[in-house]
Amino acid sequence: MVCHGIMPPMLEQRIQQHFIDSADLKYQSAQSLSKPIADAVQAILACVTSGGKVLACGNGGSAADAQHFAAEFVGRFERERPELGAIALTTDTSIITAIANHYHYNAIFSRQVRALGVPGDVLLALSTSGNSANVLAAIEAAHEREMVVVGLTGRGGGKMASALRDTDVHICVPHDRTARIQEVHILALHCLCDAVDAQLLGDQEVQP
Repeated sequence: MVCHGIMPPMLEQRIQQHFIDSADLKYQSAQSLSKPIADAVQAILACVTSGGKVLACGNGGSAADAQHFAAEFVGRFERERPELGAIALTTDTSIITAIANHYHYNAIFSRQVRALGVPGDVLLALSTSGNSANVLAAIEAAHEREMVVVGLTGRGGGKMASALRDTDVHICVPHDRTARIQEVHILALHCLCDAVDAQLLGDQEVQP
């Protein structure tokens, strides 16, 4: 069988370039994103230490990130600690399909936020473009419930930039490419988990 695609040396260079581009963006973002990530940590800490929970939502890869975050909060990140409350609004197919069928796909997260969210909870809203209609609707619902919103975006923040309030937190990756934005999003989420653990348990060495 003959493959007429990219020859192996060129393929390896293409793969290496992905690593280089991802590392460069993370290095460039470290200074600009450390402050909003730290602000998000404080908002989430205030939430969970008061018995609140984090509701997380997003579409596609951002849905996977929402679930990833919830798993590390309810389970653990890198250290043993008491469970922390987090729910990914992307996981219950019966709820999602019922809402989409009876109302509109744009309501799949907002109705869950109104049903589950209470004042003091945090909404973790992920959208690489910042323009996802169902995530924007979830932000509006969170504000109705007097929740703080932590928004993760890229590309200048899109519509989410204007939807967020001064009391919310905006972590906006300075890039236009979805893959690169998502790679920084997962790093930011890991930073959130690590920093919450450090604040709750003390800044000690992480055990493998």
